[in-house]
Amino acid sequence: MGKYFGTDGFRGEANVDLTFDHAVKIGRFLGWYYGARLGKKTKILIGKDTRRSSYMFEYALCTGLMASGADAYIMHVTTTPSVSYITRTDDFDCGIMISASHNPYYDNGIKLLNHNGEKMDEETITEVEKYLDGEISEIPLAKDSEIGRTVDYVAGRNRYIGYLISLSKYSFNGKRVGLDVANGAAWSIAKGVFDALGAKTYVINNEPDGLNINTDCGSTHIEHLRKFVLDNHLDVGFAYDGDADRCLCVDEKGNIITGDHILYIYGKYMKERGKLLNNTVVTTVMSNFGLYKALDKAGIGYAKTKVGDKYVYENMVRYGNRIGGEQSGHIIFSKYATTGDGILTSLKIMEVMLAKEKPLSVLAAPVVFYPQVLKNVRVKSKPDAQNDPDVMEAVRLVGEKLGQDGRILVRESGTEPVIRVMVEADTNEICEKYVDSVIDVIEEKGHITE
Repeated sequence: MGKYFGTDGFRGEANVDLTFDHAVKIGRFLGWYYGARLGKKTKILIGKDTRRSSYMFEYALCTGLMASGADAYIMHVTTTPSVSYITRTDDFDCGIMISASHNPYYDNGIKLLNHNGEKMDEETITEVEKYLDGEISEIPLAKDSEIGRTVDYVAGRNRYIGYLISLSKYSFNGKRVGLDVANGAAWSIAKGVFDALGAKTYVINNEPDGLNINTDCGSTHIEHLRKFVLDNHLDVGFAYDGDADRCLCVDEKGNIITGDHILYIYGKYMKERGKLLNNTVVTTVMSNFGLYKALDKAGIGYAKTKVGDKYVYENMVRYGNRIGGEQSGHIIFSKYATTGDGILTSLKIMEVMLAKEKPLSVLAAPVVFYPQVLKNVRVKSKPDAQNDPDVMEAVRLVGEKLGQDGRILVRESGTEPVIRVMVEADTNEICEKYVDSVIDVIEEKGHITE
């Protein structure tokens, strides 16, 4: 991770950590960088979520891009996976998504994608950061006919919607589906896809006002969708985050279906049809023991990566694996997308339900979760807290006490000043006790910030 860009872009509080000036400079650099390298007029695609500050950052990026001679194609409010898809299919030099994903509205982020719609390579990110820090001499301004322009590209979003609809093998006619679009980027896309496929679609949290994205809704507050599914006797519910690159589900009984369940359900479905290349599902170290036990029983292998869909995708590309993701709901179907896609994930779950003629509760039943407690601690310095000898010793002692009956994982957030402490064990009480024992040491050593 760089100074500004983490595992999922440059993220922080709008005009505090990530400012208007940062966005202008990022636009200035990318417009010049791609133009100079490719020797042609640069085309860069931009999408945004529904945050109030996303409009400001959109204009800032466009200003920087045009000043450096690039043309900025604007998709307006749309999802991260749609920007990824259109970047690679419509021959853009790179893509930019303005979003802080599941973070509250006052945060925002800038995600950079290469011409294949993949997360930007570290070499280019390093060059962007050097420019932000003044380590690269000033970039020349475009003049005369070389000055860039903006192009309305809402048609790209419509093509993405058509692409999603084309992927479904079944009609959803007769299925009652609930969607929680988190007052975010999916609000203008998801319902249209399900309606077009014949579902009776019920939507909540679809009135974005710039300040309510992810607020008590979406995949980070799925309890509301649980109640909605039960109250309305729905067959299934899907919850997205602010930029709709993740999806969690609720079955017909109101049970939460996590990313781990989704990996099992679709991985097993692929294996049954001879489509699971390498017989491997790609997970992260945060996946639950219950997933691995279910995969073992199904005769399916698995790989483990660092946390972050970036690392999952890197593994998939390197080894040719076809499905991977995170417990949080970032699921990548590499045949269809180069990033996590919440709406695509929900369509794939519908496909399994319809193909096997079984409710989601039955499909997910083989995955029996171990209790898991995860707590986030805001710290002054992530490296200082995680590498503190006393904290490391506390973690070692917990691991020793858990033995083969559980595990502890302490890691840095890639997007926030947060250390995540997770314990998996036989009971919630054991998990809570050991998580708190490590957090107590972090606090005693003065690493926690208010």
